[in-house]
Amino acid sequence: MPYVHSNLTVKARNLRKTMTPAEVILWQRLRRGQLNGCRFRRQQPIGPYIVDFYCSALRLVIELDGESHAGEEKALYDAERQLFLEKQGITVLCFQNEQVYRSEEGVWQEILKRCEQQNAPSPNPSREGRGISSHK
Repeated sequence: MPYVHSNLTVKARNLRKTMTPAEVILWQRLRRGQLNGCRFRRQQPIGPYIVDFYCSALRLVIELDGESHAGEEKALYDAERQLFLEKQGITVLCFQNEQVYRSEEGVWQEILKRCEQQNAPSPNPSREGRGISSHK
């Protein structure tokens, strides 16, 4: 993995302390290996970027975009970041915060589907019901 500057590590720590409500909802589903033992990290520096959630075993990034991602300049930044990550062999899944609020289960199912496409084992049935309740 590319070198990470220490100031990015500090910024990532601060972002972990100030997660958006949508990030908190999704983190409750991703944390503690609830995706069949696959461990995700939140606000993970990768190269010159910080991604919302990253699973190194799956080489999968999950990004949640809210109002701060609106505008042409931010769209260009997001496209550059995605291209960089894809060149590293990392798959990027993006969702809007509103998708998480309206259909948490739908977002979760899309993540599961992508993991299966990447030959990841299916979720452990004994853990599938765990997590937080839906915020619809």
